[in-house]
Amino acid sequence: MWAVPWGRREEHAGTGRVHYKMRQQLLSIGDDFWIETDTGERAYKVDGKALRLRKTLVLETPDGRKLAKIQEKMLRIKDAMEVEDADGHRLAMVKKALFRPLRSHWSVEVENGPDLEIHGNIVDHEYTFTDGHTEVATVSKQWFRVADTYGVEIEPDQDPVVVLAATVALDIMSHGGR
Repeated sequence: MWAVPWGRREEHAGTGRVHYKMRQQLLSIGDDFWIETDTGERAYKVDGKALRLRKTLVLETPDGRKLAKIQEKMLRIKDAMEVEDADGHRLAMVKKALFRPLRSHWSVEVENGPDLEIHGNIVDHEYTFTDGHTEVATVSKQWFRVADTYGVEIEPDQDPVVVLAATVALDIMSHGGR
């Protein structure tokens, strides 16, 4: 169950933000796991494709409809994972900044929308997505009592598939795919 602050619903009333729950221990290549809403409903399935040369995961609806493929880019100077739609068109590219000495800094080059910047502690699941000026999503473990669970809170005007796929890509790149 959600701990403070998501446990205090009045703080989020009227914000329209959408909340998702992810379990970090299940996020590994070859495993499948569910992304749930804050009410415990299964919102998306992440299918970890095993036996592939590149790290590959597929984001699906609960009934199995493919929404996005998250795949490691090979032969790149810096960490990168591409997010494609069901037809193979690029939705986004998640990349690590070449050099940021004080904080983790990543970018999401969104194909049909503003690019996103990611700042914070990726390894500890405490970071934010911004569109350059405005916070559009937050990732945090502080909202839960369960140690291996973290939340993703997304503004209603953001594509949850892009934000959640980027979150999965960040977890894979920062934790080595466990």
